[in-house]
Amino acid sequence: MSRNIFRGRRRGIGVAAAVAAVALVAACSSSENTTASGFTGQIGPVDLSKNCPEKIVVQTDWNPEAEHGHLYQLLGPDAKINADNKRVVGPLFDRGKYTGVDLEIRAGGPAIGFQSVTSQMYSDPDIMLGYVDTDQSIQNSAKNPTTAVMAPLDISPQMIMWDPATYPQVNSIGDLKAVKARVLYFEGSTYMAYLTGAGILSADQVDGSYDGTPANFVADGGKAAQQGFASSEPQLYQEEVEGWKKPVKYQLIHETGFPSYKSALAVRSGDLESDSACLKQLVPVLQRGMVDYLASPGAADAIVLDAVKQYNTGWVYSQRNAEYAVQTMKDLKLVGNGPNGTVGDFDPNRVRRVLDITAPIFTQQGTAPADGLTPEKVYTNQFIDTSIGLPQ
Repeated sequence: MSRNIFRGRRRGIGVAAAVAAVALVAACSSSENTTASGFTGQIGPVDLSKNCPEKIVVQTDWNPEAEHGHLYQLLGPDAKINADNKRVVGPLFDRGKYTGVDLEIRAGGPAIGFQSVTSQMYSDPDIMLGYVDTDQSIQNSAKNPTTAVMAPLDISPQMIMWDPATYPQVNSIGDLKAVKARVLYFEGSTYMAYLTGAGILSADQVDGSYDGTPANFVADGGKAAQQGFASSEPQLYQEEVEGWKKPVKYQLIHETGFPSYKSALAVRSGDLESDSACLKQLVPVLQRGMVDYLASPGAADAIVLDAVKQYNTGWVYSQRNAEYAVQTMKDLKLVGNGPNGTVGDFDPNRVRRVLDITAPIFTQQGTAPADGLTPEKVYTNQFIDTSIGLPQ
């Protein structure tokens, strides 16, 4: 878990902006027990109905947000929000054309009692795809193996931030070691075991008591550093967090040598073969969804904001934060083509590095990876359409 909840605090969503965004799509309606969209339009050039389930269910790892926008981009008209069960269902569209099936997007985090996506996937066979980080897939490979089929995020937004006024000499996470800054993070985060094990940070300076709120960071007056998402917290802390409202500086965890793929779309490994005909058609649709979302995020963001409001989990999300996330994903190439012009594929060398780093960590923690685990069991590029990429 790596997000901020801001419980009991309402962040303003410009009403006019939200209304304008909602006008871009057919209004989402609420439904107590939504199971299907009921859409019966003509199927376009991509027909998923022959090889895929009637409803493709995706379990996300947090509340609706811009990092999930590529999924909401695929929802066709009259998507329905189920506030009770924290999910959205609608006809699955590919570039304006119906594909013959529904898409159901389920919220994670507080919506599932902070359980892992992997555990949800193995307890509910209706879930076809889930957001699983590379390190999580490695950790759970012995008992609940998953195989990633697409990487929506090429670079993880996970970062550590600090106050540049308090620490003008700090330009990287490693510099925090010399100034002995306390670093707040969520207990159990694998990347922190890497940072301390590699000597980038000292074990005695990290503090696993971070609870997702800004209270401790603000109360420390800039003395503590803190984890967060580069696509969220810098804007929030500078513009919206009461008691702070000034810039923060940060470095991505990715830049320290921990290149885990965040929120990769994965299937249960045992279902990979039976799902392959569907995935061959579906994954290119998901790739196009990412390209189209970054090009024009307004319609998808309107659904995201509406869902957050209706879910009412304590998570709050603003139009401004969503717009900042999209711009940051572009600017930092968090979503990108990588070295080969293709969006959504995996670099085998990166997966190998994450496996080499984390296998000893998980073994020491008592959750050793499966015997003989290889990168090729953690991910596959076999369904990726290499011709689909972001404009250069």
